[in-house]
Amino acid sequence: MLGVLAAVAGAAAGAVAARAAYAAFRRRPPIGDEKTWTRTNHRGEPITLLEGPAFVAGAGAAAALTPGLSPRLRSAALLAGLGGGILGAYDDVLGNASSKGFKGHLSALARGEVTSGAVKILGIGATGLAAAVIARDPAATRPHGGAAAGVLDTLVNGAVIAGSANLANLFDLRPGRAIKVALLAGTPLLATSLAASAASSGASRDGSPGTAVLAAIPLGAAAALLPEDLGERAMLGDAGANALGALLGLAATVRLGRTGRLVLLGTVAALTAASEKISFTKVIAANPVLNRIDMLGRRPVPPPPVVVSPTP
Repeated sequence: MLGVLAAVAGAAAGAVAARAAYAAFRRRPPIGDEKTWTRTNHRGEPITLLEGPAFVAGAGAAAALTPGLSPRLRSAALLAGLGGGILGAYDDVLGNASSKGFKGHLSALARGEVTSGAVKILGIGATGLAAAVIARDPAATRPHGGAAAGVLDTLVNGAVIAGSANLANLFDLRPGRAIKVALLAGTPLLATSLAASAASSGASRDGSPGTAVLAAIPLGAAAALLPEDLGERAMLGDAGANALGALLGLAATVRLGRTGRLVLLGTVAALTAASEKISFTKVIAANPVLNRIDMLGRRPVPPPPVVVSPTP
């Protein structure tokens, strides 16, 4: 019961704080003016990126204030969420489209060109690793394999956090898609965390309801902003998507065992590599089930214009 109450409190705090931050940022953006955060969406219509900073602020406030998180997990959540959000916002505001994807940014870096995307990739890698170090329980039993295995676990955890941050951003190409993916992936994580907490008399693997709270906070904040996303009034952008993925990645590293984390890392790496060659949007549109989920709650896609050939 303690885990359920803490998770509900985390989700509610994230939702309320995210909505409050969004309303505040629409009145006064955190940096620049409204034009700084306005972009053109896939329909050619203006849309604001302020949903992203609102998610970061809301999830950050909830992580700082929600009971049930140990100081260690609270610090790791703040670092992962704020790190991903700030670096994503830097790319949102100052980035350019001269290089795209991991390959594009790293190739530019190899040529001596430091793109905003490269700064974000390296920065999120660093904050993800730092969050993994902070989140690691020093009182836990030494893993099988000794100190070397412990270092490997931390590296895997850091890669999961950073990789999840990047992967969430790859789905933020259509209204509500990144949040839907997060809800589909995060809800089972939250459910298993609550089950584990109940089975251990209210304590998770961390000795508290912390794992469930870690998953509940970003899910609550994201769900609260979903109507703005689906209504094509706002989008997460790099700031929101990177923070959302990083927080769920952190929760997964705390909840899953070594095998589960390795499987997750392999999945994240495979999807990231596939995105360099394959369009997720085309794959989703070609699958009836995925397309139905993707279009749920969205404005209908207008049919392509009919081209009438002139009569000879």
